[in-house]
Amino acid sequence: MSDSTKTLCPYCGVGCGLEVSPPAAANRETNRDSQGNPIWKVRGDRSHPSSQGMVCVKGATVTESIDQNRLLYPMMRDSLDEPFRRASWEEALDAIVSRMGSILNSTGPDALCLYGSGQFLTEDYYLAQKLFKGILGTNNFDTNSRLCMSSATAAYFYSLGSDGPPCCYEDLELTDCAFIIGSNTAECHPIIFNRLRKHHKQNHHVKMIVVDPRRTTTAEAADLHLAIRPGTDIDLLNGIAHLLLRWGKMNVDFIEDCTAGFSTYAEVIQHYPPEVVAERCGISVDDLITVAKMWADSKRVLSMWTMGLNQSSEGTAKVSSLINLHLITGQIGKPGSGPFSLTGQPNAMGGREVGGLAHLLPGYRLVKNDQQRTEVEQFWKLPAGKISSVPGRSAWEIITGLETGEVEFLWIAATNPAVSMPDLERTKAALKRSPFTVYQDAYYPTETAAFAHVLLPAAQWGEKTGTMTNSERVVTLCPAFRKPLGEARADWEIFAEVGRRLGYPEQFAYTHSSEIYDEFVQLTSDRLCDQTGICHERLKKEGPIQWPEPIKNAKLNTKKERGSSLSTSKRLYTDLRFSTPDGRARFVAKHSRGLAEPPDPNFPFVLTTGRLYGHWHTQTRTGRIAKISQMHPQPFIEIHPRDAAKLAIQENDWVEVRSRRGTSRFPAKVTQTISPGTVFVPIHWGDLWADDAEANSVTQSASCPDSLQPELKACAVQLVPINAHLISEEYVLPETPETETQPKALSSPLRV
Repeated sequence: MSDSTKTLCPYCGVGCGLEVSPPAAANRETNRDSQGNPIWKVRGDRSHPSSQGMVCVKGATVTESIDQNRLLYPMMRDSLDEPFRRASWEEALDAIVSRMGSILNSTGPDALCLYGSGQFLTEDYYLAQKLFKGILGTNNFDTNSRLCMSSATAAYFYSLGSDGPPCCYEDLELTDCAFIIGSNTAECHPIIFNRLRKHHKQNHHVKMIVVDPRRTTTAEAADLHLAIRPGTDIDLLNGIAHLLLRWGKMNVDFIEDCTAGFSTYAEVIQHYPPEVVAERCGISVDDLITVAKMWADSKRVLSMWTMGLNQSSEGTAKVSSLINLHLITGQIGKPGSGPFSLTGQPNAMGGREVGGLAHLLPGYRLVKNDQQRTEVEQFWKLPAGKISSVPGRSAWEIITGLETGEVEFLWIAATNPAVSMPDLERTKAALKRSPFTVYQDAYYPTETAAFAHVLLPAAQWGEKTGTMTNSERVVTLCPAFRKPLGEARADWEIFAEVGRRLGYPEQFAYTHSSEIYDEFVQLTSDRLCDQTGICHERLKKEGPIQWPEPIKNAKLNTKKERGSSLSTSKRLYTDLRFSTPDGRARFVAKHSRGLAEPPDPNFPFVLTTGRLYGHWHTQTRTGRIAKISQMHPQPFIEIHPRDAAKLAIQENDWVEVRSRRGTSRFPAKVTQTISPGTVFVPIHWGDLWADDAEANSVTQSASCPDSLQPELKACAVQLVPINAHLISEEYVLPETPETETQPKALSSPLRV
């Protein structure tokens, strides 16, 4: 293949368009990585509507990891104490189907669980849904989106009647007030931030507000940075609403015509006067008044958030409290305004559309809803009652099910829970108890592979064809531009083959992923996420398409025609009618409960966690890219100078972080970018990449009662300085040769 291929970056939910071309072509020098190996060339796709040709360091270097440390063929073992042995696909699939069949006959389908990923293609997601929730009759299919976006999903349902971000990226350049809370957008969603930052610089009337206990790169660019105490987000949001109500800065017509529940909300926010809120949040009354005035004086307020709100024991309430501010001022459904969740993973949005959480079904349906469940049963030609009305196990409930023995079969695909789950030592102990674990991934080794009985080699990005949906609801076709390495297969092909072997050949008789997508979109008909007008062929011809895009739109092939003659919009709710039974948005009135685990004399600091610009999740890809490893050579802990002085900690001193669940240790980074009483560590380092530097060894499993998303963003810890001499002795680098199964990058950057 000599021509370039247009595709989508497989990292965050921004959904940047890429053009990928082969390492070598006529009259062109061969493209090589820093070690001289030929690699596919990457550049930004200027025609992609979301990223406009821009690309961050992760997208620019993504092809450097494609060939490194790949899982090339199935491997098996009878127990975790044994080494893996090479197996054929026939042997591996026979073992999986035999174990599943045995459990179905003895215990029943609820002993089976599948834990997937926001890095699936939509087609992968859909077949996993159909296999587990439809054919097997268990809703025990959850994904790592539970750790990422489930609070936003729940809040959209509660407040607006359906999941689905109502905004688009064009709003970044139309807003006059950007309110960013719980998001280091500049590092975690850099292309979005680039667009906003350019608009902010060019228009002096445009305000940018950032709410974060850290003075991040994002906060540095803000007109106002509110370094609130962790866990006080609802206090702040209710405090802003209190002032808007006091000043009469409400959109009364919108509230009366388009919302419900305002009177209850008004009573709740009466309890959040400025003096009380400022004291709880650790900010000044003047700053609180300033941010409320900015909101009140703005005609187009765009709010954005990610994990800082979502990863909380009151995550859904936090997001709904933010949406309340848009409802009280009528700031939704019009250009430049609205509540805009910035999706964490490349296809977490696509996963939500197909029902990629244990309580959802395709087309933004709920398993608890009798009518919606029946619609899916009839479409899949299942007998009535086949799909369970009981939500399946969430990610953490899978772990507790392993502890109790109720989970007898665990299938993990495209994610690394042995690093990313909370309360990590408990998680690892539960994974060790699993009677039978299948792990499906593109790379080996990973931390989770140590807990598997069967390893299945998966084709990764660039080796399979399918679709992804980004944060602004734009669907992009991601074509295969190379053959899978070794014996790797696409995730959807593996799910389909297991379905056929379980006795359902007609339900899984797909020969191409386009057939799967064509089937899926029929379940979106007349739903908010209607994609019936989209297909692989149209995406290939016309490029990315934003939903809603019903079938009638497919007849109009040019953007000019679509824009001029159809009522669809880049934004949802432009008619101010919402997806609730009465068409009204809901005020969700909540009091602040604070942290699930507040600091105390024994554990006096609040630990918060997050991403770094160059790395992605647990380094399965980025840890194998030299440029990124050099950019972020080691983990660290950020400590405010005041706290460091009290503990006699200096720059680069080793610090042990202790919680009620476990310990980790990091070199100190003494900085004023973190608030006093709070410390920060990055999430990316598992035990393959560094020793005792796992952030989630200390985090907790307490979760939001509505979204079941764990409070990964905050826990109480103590800090203990460690003798540098002892660390030096313990972390001496052994002189052992590298093996074929150990990545070169696994020589720990922490060892001295």
